[in-house]
Amino acid sequence: MVDDISSDGKGKPALDHLINSEDTALRQRALRVVPSGMWGHLHAAKLPEGYPQFFARGEGAHLWDVDGHRYLDFMCSWGPNLLGHQNQEVEEAAERQRRMGDCLNGPAPVMVELAERLVETLPAAAWAMFQKNGTDATTTCATLARAATGRRKLLVARGAYHGAVPWCSPSLVGVTSEDRAHLVHYRFNDLDSLAQAVAEAGDDLAGIIASAFRHDLAQDQELPSPAFARAVRDACDAKGAALILDEVRAGFRLHAGGSWETLGVRPDLSAWSKAIGNGYPISAVTGAEWLREAASRLFVTGSFWCGAVPMAAALATLGVVLRDDVPGQLARLGQRLRDGLAAGAQRHGIALRQSGPPQMPLVLFDDDIGSRKGDAFCVAMLAHGVYFHPRHNMFLSAAHTEADIDTALAAAEHGFAAVASL
Repeated sequence: MVDDISSDGKGKPALDHLINSEDTALRQRALRVVPSGMWGHLHAAKLPEGYPQFFARGEGAHLWDVDGHRYLDFMCSWGPNLLGHQNQEVEEAAERQRRMGDCLNGPAPVMVELAERLVETLPAAAWAMFQKNGTDATTTCATLARAATGRRKLLVARGAYHGAVPWCSPSLVGVTSEDRAHLVHYRFNDLDSLAQAVAEAGDDLAGIIASAFRHDLAQDQELPSPAFARAVRDACDAKGAALILDEVRAGFRLHAGGSWETLGVRPDLSAWSKAIGNGYPISAVTGAEWLREAASRLFVTGSFWCGAVPMAAALATLGVVLRDDVPGQLARLGQRLRDGLAAGAQRHGIALRQSGPPQMPLVLFDDDIGSRKGDAFCVAMLAHGVYFHPRHNMFLSAAHTEADIDTALAAAEHGFAAVASL
């Protein structure tokens, strides 16, 4: 196994490691049988040259591409790996359930156990129901808010990402105006904008959906202000509408009881996915008591939504989160990374912006036209065995250690040097 990508001897990354490689061969094969060779945000063609598309395995805080290069992973499969790849406790729980059955004629007992654990853990939850993907969960929340209120309008932050179906997809390909006829937009953390959107929706307001924090692509992240969170809650209470918190990306990374618990604001509905199964395909909707009756009437289903193995994995994952205070652990590691990057940028005379929660770092550069600086920084880090993303928020996992953070900071020195040379 190759531990990291080589350089050209001058401190610059060697970007020809993919030529005639297994990754290149797989991309060419995929182009013949898969539209564009990949899909969505997972398409490595949208990343700087040198990034691999295909991976062979992951373990702990590391992953290996199909050509044998090892990387210290700061994307965590775009979020799902909260505890690290192949966490032993999670894998053992999943394997025990797999030996008994996964896709059966109905749910296994673990479904009830997982729902009980979520209700016990989340102060805002009186019940839970399960799906497969984050888009399933956010769409179920939107549908449920309308079913419970008999209204149509949903308030959505402009630029926010809540999934990849017509009502909320960032792409307009194949989307009709009717698909979004009842969306009203506001600006995250902007009280005047929120008030205007509430007024526009009038008596037809079914719900307001908000991300745990603003994490739009390639934009500075924003934590919600207490005033904004309270204004969303007050608007929903005044109108009898549902406050929907999209926890798909942030869930169980910021706070074990829900991302807005520290703000003293609790949602009516929450959409969960990514981290709750530590890489296994599962999502969940949790809700308040007043929405139980509507949820019991709602027809939402999928052939694999009762899969028992992902539920067993999720139950084990939540157990580790609560036992080990994973959000607190990630916050400490993330702050170590943030402080080290800030110090490194200062040493090199580079203007660096870091925003959002330290558990989910985003690194951007001032005056970065076309992401030249971000791309150069991340390609140099990749060449030294550390997988950063130049535009998307990243993720820490409980498998990361202080030594791993120090390794990343050592690689960042090469990244800063590459930026300084532009």
